[in-house]
Amino acid sequence: MTNKKINILYVDDEMNNLVSFKATFRLKYNVFTAISGQEAIALMDENQIHIIITDQRMPGMTGVEFLEKILEKHPDPMRILLTGYADLNAVIDAVNKGKIFHYLSKPWNEEELDMTIQRAFDIYQKRQEEKDKTDKLAISNDQLEFLLRQKLLS
Repeated sequence: MTNKKINILYVDDEMNNLVSFKATFRLKYNVFTAISGQEAIALMDENQIHIIITDQRMPGMTGVEFLEKILEKHPDPMRILLTGYADLNAVIDAVNKGKIFHYLSKPWNEEELDMTIQRAFDIYQKRQEEKDKTDKLAISNDQLEFLLRQKLLS
């Protein structure tokens, strides 16, 4: 996965923020953008997303509500919450309900956001490696149990 670009989904109800984010990061990352939580859910159902960055204050569905809604179906992507308001309750909700990795305030700083994306992806990769190892162990365990049963029956 080292030479593969990171897939990032940026969700914001302000079109100029979506355009700005894509212009800033499109060469370094595969950037998907959505103007609403509903649009973001549809994109996630069709694409493997590694990192989600979402604005908190959006009409229809807040960033935290969006993150909470996708948790069951898409638990793996790392989550970053952006908000232009010092809304402590939203941050607490995001950590507790939306399982966010990091919180940043708007307007975002390009260098800080980029470093946060890199750290989030490192953790994403480690979690995927752990999941793969666990899956392989479970298969080996099942095979050993099968062999043991065969031996006991013969």
